[in-house]
Amino acid sequence: MKKTLIVVDMQNDFIDGSLGTKEAQAIVGNVKKKIGEYQARGDEIIFTRDTHRENYLDTSEGKKLPVEHCICGTKGWEIAEGLEVPGSICIDKPTFGWTHWNDRNFEEIELVGLCTDICVVSNALILKAMFPETEITVDASCCAGVTRETHEAALQTMKMCQIRVIGE
Repeated sequence: MKKTLIVVDMQNDFIDGSLGTKEAQAIVGNVKKKIGEYQARGDEIIFTRDTHRENYLDTSEGKKLPVEHCICGTKGWEIAEGLEVPGSICIDKPTFGWTHWNDRNFEEIELVGLCTDICVVSNALILKAMFPETEITVDASCCAGVTRETHEAALQTMKMCQIRVIGE
């Protein structure tokens, strides 16, 4: 069975940049190990990148979260060093969840990354709605939220929507 690992927004700005947290920094090793497992098996690996432009503060999101981050082409926008692997796919998404997954054929999906309570949950729920019969898993040990409480709330939400959560 073909497995796909979706690595959500493991970008410098979310790890140790403008929106970085200790919790995000703490999962980098776990995410790297998970990527290595998928790479060793020859499974598909997709990275998403939160991608904004210079006008970010003028956007709807920028008005609600007025912290410039993940501006296309900046160091903060880049995937954290040591995570990207040859043969992986990179998707630049302009908002929390990518809505163009329908051009793909998934047999089994696992999600890891940042932030559990924003982009991970958004993508997990979009994928579940688009591929209701596909097994979708989120590894909590490879995710971090804005706060511990909102991380836990997002995990509970995903469980309620029949997304398997492991690594708690």
